[in-house]
Amino acid sequence: MAPRITRPVGTTTRGTTHPNRLRRMDRWIAAVHGPALRRGAAAPVAVDLGYGAAPWTAVELLARLRTADPRTRVVGVEIELARVEAARPYERDGLRFVHGGFEVPVDGAPALIRAANVLRQYDEDEVAAVWRRLCARLAPDGLLVEGTCDEIGRRHVWVALGPEGPRTVTFATRLGSLERPSDLAERLPKALIHRNVPGEPVHAFLRDFDRAWAAASPYASLGARQRWIAAATALAADWPVADGRRRWRQGELTVAWRALAPGA
Repeated sequence: MAPRITRPVGTTTRGTTHPNRLRRMDRWIAAVHGPALRRGAAAPVAVDLGYGAAPWTAVELLARLRTADPRTRVVGVEIELARVEAARPYERDGLRFVHGGFEVPVDGAPALIRAANVLRQYDEDEVAAVWRRLCARLAPDGLLVEGTCDEIGRRHVWVALGPEGPRTVTFATRLGSLERPSDLAERLPKALIHRNVPGEPVHAFLRDFDRAWAAASPYASLGARQRWIAAATALAADWPVADGRRRWRQGELTVAWRALAPGA
């Protein structure tokens, strides 16, 4: 059972949200975490933590995860009570909204917690404790996805964590809008955004990604997708890239957390 609390844990976010903003993250979750959702005997529960001033991201999460497992149920969790009340008319079979924060006030252990654009307003030294708290709420094969994107979802970077802690970092973009991979630096999650400086692994990674992108410029005549795939192929020779062409074609690239962790 979820712990009983009298006051949600956390602070109110700006609440900015737009339809389709989290489509890249949702698409990745459905593809990568879909098998784990389907393995459970019970209907999997996914939490949209801090969905904001409007319920669009929770509504969309339900539709997208049901392509992976039609049994999926989604709970939107918001720390601002007025936002919960405003979302209630959108409740339907498999979708409900509750008042809460990082304590995640849902029954049982969720198969997924998605926290997008939530930790951006927190200090870097607060992130690890929040991650631990959220990971402790997960089912044994559950997943926490925490990251940041721009206002219309063109550029997005997120960390995927299991109950044991962080696993991977994914960079995702609309390739037609990209000048160079390091443009994604402004969307690094809070744990990494202040670490994009010389001497830190994430800075070295983005430097090498830019170099691979420049070297792949002859592929630009075939389109940005082919150039991205060529750059990712070259990058994988020196970095622990955790995915392949199927995901690269979507404008994504996933790297092991251990390679980008601060001070690694």
